[in-house]
Amino acid sequence: MRVVVVGAGIAGLAAAYALRGQAQVTVVESGDRVGGKLRTTPFEGLDVEEGAESFLVRVPDAVRLARHVGLGHDIVHPATTTAALLISGRLRPLPPRTMLGVPTDAIGLIRSRVLSPAGLIRAAADLVLPRTQLPADPTVGNFVGARVGRQVVERLVDPLLGGVYAGRADAMSLRATVPQLTPIMSESRSLLLGAYRVRARTAPADPAGTPMFASVRGGLGRFAAAVADASEAKILLGTSVRAVSPTPLGWRVSVVGSGPRAVPDDAGADIGSDIALGADAAGGSGPWDIEADAVILAVPAHEARKILTSVAPYAAAPLAAVPYTSVALITLLYRGVRLPPGSGYLVPPREGSVLKAATFLSAKWPHLSTDAGLTVVRASVGRAGDEGDLERSDVELAGVVAAELAAATGLAARPLASRVTRWDAALPQYLPGHLERTAAARGMLPAGLALAGAGYDGVGIAACVRSGEAAAETVLRSDDTVRVGQ
Repeated sequence: MRVVVVGAGIAGLAAAYALRGQAQVTVVESGDRVGGKLRTTPFEGLDVEEGAESFLVRVPDAVRLARHVGLGHDIVHPATTTAALLISGRLRPLPPRTMLGVPTDAIGLIRSRVLSPAGLIRAAADLVLPRTQLPADPTVGNFVGARVGRQVVERLVDPLLGGVYAGRADAMSLRATVPQLTPIMSESRSLLLGAYRVRARTAPADPAGTPMFASVRGGLGRFAAAVADASEAKILLGTSVRAVSPTPLGWRVSVVGSGPRAVPDDAGADIGSDIALGADAAGGSGPWDIEADAVILAVPAHEARKILTSVAPYAAAPLAAVPYTSVALITLLYRGVRLPPGSGYLVPPREGSVLKAATFLSAKWPHLSTDAGLTVVRASVGRAGDEGDLERSDVELAGVVAAELAAATGLAARPLASRVTRWDAALPQYLPGHLERTAAARGMLPAGLALAGAGYDGVGIAACVRSGEAAAETVLRSDDTVRVGQ
């Protein structure tokens, strides 16, 4: 079986690895490296992430894949996971044991002093309020706000959603964004009691002391390169897909190369991957065609829509309703400073800050600590519907972020170095009805085509790995069906 995977992000690479030994796989990537938003590059002598920073442990897909590709002994966990919230200009501890901002520990919530006395009373009213009538797929903000009040939404849920999705609680689908809360709508009248029960049910699978997050020593870019190498797939960099069209025997993928360039070291060539430039593969910059029995589109929804419009317009149409938000990551280096305890802090939108989250990387990840007294902090900027600050120049954006960081933490020193990484149209926004639209798009795909990636099944690394593996299984099933029919 011949399979073309479009996109060499972690979803596409996971699909290619899942097909190893069962298909001849060609991965087509328009960029000059594999990994997508998994990118680790040197910053003042340290290997620092420019994109995704970690993956969930309790969702086992990413940990399992890392072990399968030989990185099991290089999995590392945070030295600290405590975090804070910036409330009225002061850092307050993030309440323990929340479910994406929904409290399940009353004592911890009170001690955090994140909510005002009036906010605490309103949250407690959830215990006596009658059942709330809501649509089948409410927004996170509508559901949580109706039960425990707007202060919980604004001070807890919004900053956490902003950190993960760069989204807003009042716009994000509850069922797609926080699926663990979905059963509570029908099973429990009280959100607080329902969230407590859900957490109690999952506690045996996530016992105290089990790390929630992990990374790979050397960075997640190394993880992506290892998956690419282990997949044994042919990977064409600098190659764009112009069209996908049906043939009597399968599919034709029309591609074009971007001209001769050297393959960068972080593309995975350093570990022996079969990685080449599309231009080299064709003897020129294209265009040329690749014949395939199946195609996996592991690209953002808007890119998949462009490809599908001519070959499967009914499948392409629902993808128009998946908007994307741009973000920027600002990395700052300090010497001889002391930061507040913990892994960093989140900023609610109502604080009016440019910075939405700050991670104390060198405190969080032991493998980034040095003997030179250096401290690395990474901040993120950009929220759905509020991307104006991204129009600032790199110098201005880094300066504003450094000033806000100093005001929140008491830092007196100026950063020794800074780096601004921009991710345009980076994070999909799961609006109400997202799951139905995704199912509709997949249901109208012709046999032999599959979708994978953050635009459909979750933005985390583990979710993307699972999505890629599911797409591989889909095309293998479609091939079996064709063979039986023949």
